[in-house]
Amino acid sequence: MTTTPPNDTADDKDLPLRDDIRLLGRLLGDTVREQEGDEVFAAIERIRQTSVRFDRETATAERDPATRDELAQLLNTLPRETMLSVVRAFSYFLHLANIAEDQHHIRRRRAHELMGSAARDGSLARALERLVDAGTPLPELREFFARALVSPVLTAHPTEVSRKCILQSQHEIAALLDRRDRMQLTAEEAAEHDLALRRAVLTLWRTRMLRPNRLAVVDEINNGISHYDETFFAELPRLYGQLEDLLTQRFPGEDWQLPSFFRVGSWIGGDRDGNPFVTADILRTALKLQSTAALDFYLREVHALGAELSLSQLLVPVSPALAELAERSPDHSPHRADEPYRRALTGIYARLAATAHALDQYDAARHALGDAPVYADSGELASDLQTIADSLQTHGAALLAGGRLRRLIRAVQVFAFHLAPIDLRQNSDVHERCVAELLARAGRLAAAADYAALAEDERIALLAGEIENARPLYSPLLDGSELSPETAGELAIFFAARELRSRYGAAALPNVIISKADGASDLLEVAVLLKEAGLLVPGSSPRLAVNIIPLFETIDDLRRSASVMERLFALPVYRALIAARQDEQEVMLGYSDSNKDGGFLTSGWELYKAEVALAETCARHGVRLRLFHGRGGSVGRGGGPSYQAILAQPDGAVSGQIRITEQGEVIASKYANPEVGRRNLEILVAATLEATLLKREHDTDPEAFRAVMESLSQHAFAAYRNLVYETPGFDRYFRESTPLSEISELNIGSRPASRKPSQRIEDLRAIPWVFSWAQCRLMLPGWYGFGSAVEAFLAEQPDGLATLRRLYATWPFFRSLLSNMDMVLAKADIAIASRYAELVSNAELRRTVFQRIADEFARTRRWLLAIEEQDELLADNPQLRRSIRNRFPYMDPLNHLQIELLRRHRSGGSAGKTDPAEERSRRGIHITINGIAAGLRNSG
Repeated sequence: MTTTPPNDTADDKDLPLRDDIRLLGRLLGDTVREQEGDEVFAAIERIRQTSVRFDRETATAERDPATRDELAQLLNTLPRETMLSVVRAFSYFLHLANIAEDQHHIRRRRAHELMGSAARDGSLARALERLVDAGTPLPELREFFARALVSPVLTAHPTEVSRKCILQSQHEIAALLDRRDRMQLTAEEAAEHDLALRRAVLTLWRTRMLRPNRLAVVDEINNGISHYDETFFAELPRLYGQLEDLLTQRFPGEDWQLPSFFRVGSWIGGDRDGNPFVTADILRTALKLQSTAALDFYLREVHALGAELSLSQLLVPVSPALAELAERSPDHSPHRADEPYRRALTGIYARLAATAHALDQYDAARHALGDAPVYADSGELASDLQTIADSLQTHGAALLAGGRLRRLIRAVQVFAFHLAPIDLRQNSDVHERCVAELLARAGRLAAAADYAALAEDERIALLAGEIENARPLYSPLLDGSELSPETAGELAIFFAARELRSRYGAAALPNVIISKADGASDLLEVAVLLKEAGLLVPGSSPRLAVNIIPLFETIDDLRRSASVMERLFALPVYRALIAARQDEQEVMLGYSDSNKDGGFLTSGWELYKAEVALAETCARHGVRLRLFHGRGGSVGRGGGPSYQAILAQPDGAVSGQIRITEQGEVIASKYANPEVGRRNLEILVAATLEATLLKREHDTDPEAFRAVMESLSQHAFAAYRNLVYETPGFDRYFRESTPLSEISELNIGSRPASRKPSQRIEDLRAIPWVFSWAQCRLMLPGWYGFGSAVEAFLAEQPDGLATLRRLYATWPFFRSLLSNMDMVLAKADIAIASRYAELVSNAELRRTVFQRIADEFARTRRWLLAIEEQDELLADNPQLRRSIRNRFPYMDPLNHLQIELLRRHRSGGSAGKTDPAEERSRRGIHITINGIAAGLRNSG
């Protein structure tokens, strides 16, 4: 594909990006010509050139209908056998453009560092600079790190549509571009480099883009673990080292050996909400695979250290502790008799190998030189490695202790033997049914009583009594009858958790999350189940082994969240359990379902208010609050830049501790590339530091600001609910105007798309809801209702526009909200969305619903620009604006082809998967979904 990015007037600093995009486009075009023939290549070029012309007309004036008709004619008359090649070509180009952009971000960051530019927002250096400028006392900074917890949590939410082998090919291309950028190549090296790029692009073209089968949970576990090899094993220890070095520079003479406050968590293998395939055995498999990955990494690093630390005792003395460690080694070779560091490492390797075999039945690739005792825990391993570091530092070789060894010690402290803590999650309805069955079987209910029919007060009293009662509700040895499969499965999970905590350590399984929590009894039910498994020990000083975490998801649940926690803290039995957890309570907030329930603006505002109310409630009861933010990749699911999102949190909501989900395609986009990954990890730490320790300017008039937001939220909520839930036939419009059903056929995750067999929007999961709107380019969950809200507010407050501009200028929360909406509107395309509306079979429904959406889109765009005092979207982010604009000529044909393929597929009648034409249409739809998702980048 002969690519010419539309904006060649950008600053020279973007010239390397344009060169990379041209290079990759040319290589892709050459590959298509060689593999598919001149005719297919010519068709692709005609479509590309027409689409570029169509898009440039949009940037300058109204689109010429003749150009649109020409593009439609080219796309609609493509032969079936050519259409798939066209779809694949445009999809792959968007993937390649993503690679080039990621490499350009790395290039620009390095350029700033090489020039000695001022530290940039989101960097650790800039965060520490701000803290020093603000006069933050040193004890406050030390207290922050003593109590801090920053944890991105990987989930298996199904919005990553790319196969692992496709991602690996992309990584190879990225590595080649990076080498080309950093090195001055000779003519011979340049020629070889060009051939390597051509081979990588050819491999990508000839690799199947789609999975033939749905992912199993084990596949998702392995995919999650792969990011440790790619990024976390190397970059997380480096991040700690960078932070300690920066602190030492800023505060010389202080000891800055930080606790391991930054940890990557996981839901993969423990999230049972709506996923029947996550079982006790899967949980065991997840931890075994995680542990094996961690131990294998340690074995490789210890082996590498053995090659590096060849110091001879004849030349440098060692500490007594190191000498003793070397003496215990099974390495008795006379060739290494004077090399105590190598012998010590050989002994550590042998113990690690024995530990891997004992824990996971994993045999190291390199056999140990002899038998050795297993490590009781990762602390013993870290202690042995620290013995080596201390000896090096004491005897003039501190430089050797500061490289691989320093990073390995930190890795062991962070990843231990379990790699990542796994959260257990289940829906509150399931817990309720399980507890009801156990209570009924144990005779704890009054005659003819039905637990489900009990009032909340009655449930609380009953459950509180059970938590204090040491007698279990069920014993397989005493009760001969079997439990229902659901209850047996839930108990099996908790019993497995107790067993695995004993094997891998308590940090391996620290949390139990309750989805759809809406009352105090939801948490008490989990406490009862934990007691059955021995994870809660009742008594005058009860012991609770795990954190019980409610997840408040809907608008009503968010509004009740603080009162639910107030009720719980007032219960002596629950307050005693929190005391057993060091007076800390974690609460999770759901961004996705609250958005689907109440719309973008109301969801954001109710989340903000819930955080304020929860912080106040916890403070009243002497409880430290930790918030867990259930964000997705798209703005419609709480996505957006992490730095701004954390700084926009209300006071008291961060307090040094924050957990955030990383979901779907966002995981690969943030962490597949090591340098991009380290930057994203750094942003989380920097933002948490600033949000905790710096005063924010929006505190000057919080009540007035909140009154304005309350009014906007009420109006936006009414507009959104009226469209989505009160418009007759809207669910039909949504299903027919988007590729929802086709998305459900994609093999992108192990979990079903809906919570229950139903056509209702209420029962649809938030992920396919948002993903479908992104595909048709409406992005409706990220903006709908805002325009109506502003108009209604201005009708009540004639001078309200000045007020909204003040909020935008001074309140980080409001500015972040509008900034995210700005990005969504820039990616939306109402003209393309109108073509998707043509898929709706009912003409009147199509006309009325789409017109309402189009009118609201225009209102929202107009008022957003008025508040921002700008003439175009993304005016303050020209880099992102150029990126989006450059993608449109390659996304638009995919949308047009997707519409045509959807029309053919849906009119196919009874033709099944065995019909070749029907199978081509289905495959083409799925590839367009992949390509459009790549073009939008954060779509799920």
